[in-house]
Amino acid sequence: MKVTVDQSNIHWEAAHALVQVAVRRAEELKVRVNVAVVDSGGHLAAFLRMPGSAFHSVDVAVDKAYTAMSFGMPTSKWGEVMDTLSPPCRTGLPAAGRLMTCGGGVPIEIDGRRIGAIGVSGASEQQDEEIAEYALSIL
Repeated sequence: MKVTVDQSNIHWEAAHALVQVAVRRAEELKVRVNVAVVDSGGHLAAFLRMPGSAFHSVDVAVDKAYTAMSFGMPTSKWGEVMDTLSPPCRTGLPAAGRLMTCGGGVPIEIDGRRIGAIGVSGASEQQDEEIAEYALSIL
């Protein structure tokens, strides 16, 4: 019986590079955001808050990354998923805490292994998602 599981994580240098690239893209779009990267265990690996970004978006960015890592899909897909669930699940899942169902959280995969996720919050859902995807395209 195997008693351990090998789990790959995003390297701290890559996590920090991602938040910097994301913030540069936000500057180009003239928006102010918070950017979080979590490792494969959902723990915060890097974070950047742009001056002037919404304070509430700090936790939202972290939770978007956490949700994307946990479920292995972009948070923008949760609208479709929620539509397929029973009413008790649609109410219960968000009430459990940390589940973000709006765009801006994207898993980070390398060679088919999920190693972390990025979450962006502070602009529109579409801009948050675009910033996250742009940062990943540079990785």
